[in-house]
Amino acid sequence: MDDHTALHTAIKHSDKVFGCFVFDRDILDGLPAHDRRVSFIHGAVKELDQTWRAMANEPNAGLLVRHGHAVPEIIKLAKQLGVQAVLTHHDDEPASLTRDAKVLGELANAGIAFHTFKDHVVFERSEVLTQSGTAYGVFTPYKNAWLKKISPADMAERSTHAKPGQLAPTPVGLRQAMPELTSMGFHPVDLAALHIHPGSEAAQTLVKDFAKRMTNYEDTRNFPAVKGPSYLSVHLRFGTVSIRQLVRLAYPPAMKGNAGAQTWLSELIWRDFYHQIMHHHPHAMTHAFKPEYDAIEWEKGKTGKAWFTAWCEGQTGYPLVDAAMAQINQTGYMHNRLRMVVASFLVKDLGIDWRWGEQYFALHLNDFDLAANNGGWQWASSSGCDAQPYFRIFNPINQSEKFDPQGKFIKRYLPQLACCAIRWSARKKTLRWPPSQSLLCERRTQGKSSSLALVPMVCLGQCLHQAHPVLRRKSSRKSGTSKFCSQCFPSG
Repeated sequence: MDDHTALHTAIKHSDKVFGCFVFDRDILDGLPAHDRRVSFIHGAVKELDQTWRAMANEPNAGLLVRHGHAVPEIIKLAKQLGVQAVLTHHDDEPASLTRDAKVLGELANAGIAFHTFKDHVVFERSEVLTQSGTAYGVFTPYKNAWLKKISPADMAERSTHAKPGQLAPTPVGLRQAMPELTSMGFHPVDLAALHIHPGSEAAQTLVKDFAKRMTNYEDTRNFPAVKGPSYLSVHLRFGTVSIRQLVRLAYPPAMKGNAGAQTWLSELIWRDFYHQIMHHHPHAMTHAFKPEYDAIEWEKGKTGKAWFTAWCEGQTGYPLVDAAMAQINQTGYMHNRLRMVVASFLVKDLGIDWRWGEQYFALHLNDFDLAANNGGWQWASSSGCDAQPYFRIFNPINQSEKFDPQGKFIKRYLPQLACCAIRWSARKKTLRWPPSQSLLCERRTQGKSSSLALVPMVCLGQCLHQAHPVLRRKSSRKSGTSKFCSQCFPSG
């Protein structure tokens, strides 16, 4: 609440301010009962209500929290409170734009103003354009323009300090207890057991922790077994930390040449980049950014569905892929490096439509953000803006060797491999698919050691209990790239 554009504006221009939050059934009704994100949001709103009351120094000045369809609930509250204006933040997701247009129209009919403000990103929509006035489709020039444009005012805090009595008490007839998760059809999730803590206070704890580690971010961010990321993505997604605060943290050291701060600042700029892509190219939210890639004939039918199920359940037979899928299934989080690995595997090894994977992530990621998720999947599938070349494929074995060389992450999420001491050897003859080196698993049995080839993870008996691989990478790689070549780059 201490860096919030809509509240800052309301306090600046209004005598009385009410706060409200709607658990929108248009969003919630399609979610599973144990959705972690709903528990996170519920906890964050509960903390926000307490903070609001403390700021107002008035126990009856809490949030008006409702569970229902957002449009009629907002209109109803605005009329009941007799407000002159409703203020909120921009949301450029297609469904949200439709919702906000309805709110604007119905409020206008009631003689109530509706104002929205930028808050989720630093620069939005058409604020950063090419010299010809068009939207950027490549990240690096966008980043350069972003850095050239930013000023202290763009990252300044939007203060929410209110005068006494300005945060008004809720009228007696509108006071309701905050709806419980169970009353909304959800089961509480033990987020603490997953080391997830909702609310702004928890976000600030993470900010302070990461500030000590940011210098090393460039060196640690790609290793899933290492504490390298900030773990702030879910807080950034749901607004429990301000994007401006994070830029204020990263920008000064980045400008002084700190590599860790520069890399992390680039990650924040990627968010802005993908959001302006969503604004200028809304078709990309359901179709390939590059239209020719919609012509690809993806693997479907029984085989496609079976392979997709194996991918979803972490039963592909490739340890890093399966461990990554176990991580998202168990926790709702997946390390960014692994998001690229599993996406590449699904699309370019299995030949399955990137939208299937995108939708799976949308359902399971705690930090799901439509623009970023879509952008990441289209980058991996080579169908998006500034995407990797169609012939670039992440080899999960090479990625394991480079970023999880001791198998710490793999063993954490595939406990059936915990008994195995992983080492690397150049014995290519042990492999069916020949990457540069072979991942070997060594175990001791009655004082003797035996080496077991993990590539491409055929069933290795009691030590591994891994599934047979869904495919052999050598042939699948050729098949995957051929889909792109024949459909997107036809001969003649």
